[in-house]
Amino acid sequence: TMSSSSTWNYIPTNDASGVSRWSFTCPECGHEWAPEVPLDAVQEVRDSVGNVLQDGDAVTVIKDLKVKGSSSVVKVGTKVRSIRLVDGDHDIDCKIPGIGQMGLKSEFVKKIPR
Repeated sequence: TMSSSSTWNYIPTNDASGVSRWSFTCPECGHEWAPEVPLDAVQEVRDSVGNVLQDGDAVTVIKDLKVKGSSSVVKVGTKVRSIRLVDGDHDIDCKIPGIGQMGLKSEFVKKIPR
């Protein structure tokens, strides 16, 4: 049983894949559990042709993209491996060969089948 003065902690944890997850921990007994996320709160990220993207997917760039603040260009056909989905208008976080860490919009990529 919990007293009215108990608090519940919201603690970030990492699973075996290294992806950050959130869990609740009871301060009295140490029990941990993952919060239930309503199905309507989960956003699907889709590429330019409608394929659902997931963390770790490989994609190819479908259009030449200028790199903001640089004279570099990400050329059409550039393959990007191990993407990470994030919140925001640039919903893909990735490392582009020859350019480095960068955010991309999913509308400018196409998923490479596994």
